[in-house]
Amino acid sequence: MIELTRDGDVRILTMDEGENRFNLTTIAALHAALDEVEAVEGPCALVTTGTGKFFSNGLDLDWMMAEPSIPQDFIADVHRLFGRVLALDVYTVAAVNGHAFAGGAMLAASHDVTVMRADRGYWCVPEVDLGLPFSPAMFAALSTHVPPAALAEASLTGRRYTAEEAVVAGIAVAAVPDDQVLAKAIELAAPMAPKNREVIGAHKQFLFGDAIRTCLGG
Repeated sequence: MIELTRDGDVRILTMDEGENRFNLTTIAALHAALDEVEAVEGPCALVTTGTGKFFSNGLDLDWMMAEPSIPQDFIADVHRLFGRVLALDVYTVAAVNGHAFAGGAMLAASHDVTVMRADRGYWCVPEVDLGLPFSPAMFAALSTHVPPAALAEASLTGRRYTAEEAVVAGIAVAAVPDDQVLAKAIELAAPMAPKNREVIGAHKQFLFGDAIRTCLGG
């Protein structure tokens, strides 16, 4: 379901559960994978990806509507996921292999850069169409790497961005064929792995500290 593998100094976190929606099981597994990344000693970078036509479609709304007793801290754990990715003391790349909707788009935006599949898949925050406003943490995560004009358009219109459109808007840095998404992400991540992790972590606090504290509940 959630697998952490290695290519040299790059750790590859792969989500492999259909639409890769966030529920108790997937969120716990993602946090466990981040625990492993944080525990790595020495050079490291992180690439996060999905499988098939989905990167992640965000919150598992069907599960949430059917579940009579969702733990109160579940949404906080989703927010914490974004905050932990933002704060990681390694360079992070989202390899968006397909659709990244809602929380999936927020997870991608929490990475330092995003690479998208050119021939299929959209980046979208459809909350305006779902009638579900962002939480402060969700907006904070998006605002770290989505330029203001694109964030305004995405938030107010629910626009679905193709990979090429996402690059133009500054949401992604590259649009490549399906079979090159992961390789391109690793190509971007690998040279960053030897960088000083203490400095990366400190600089991320300067860059994203307010968003990190909002996501982590601090």
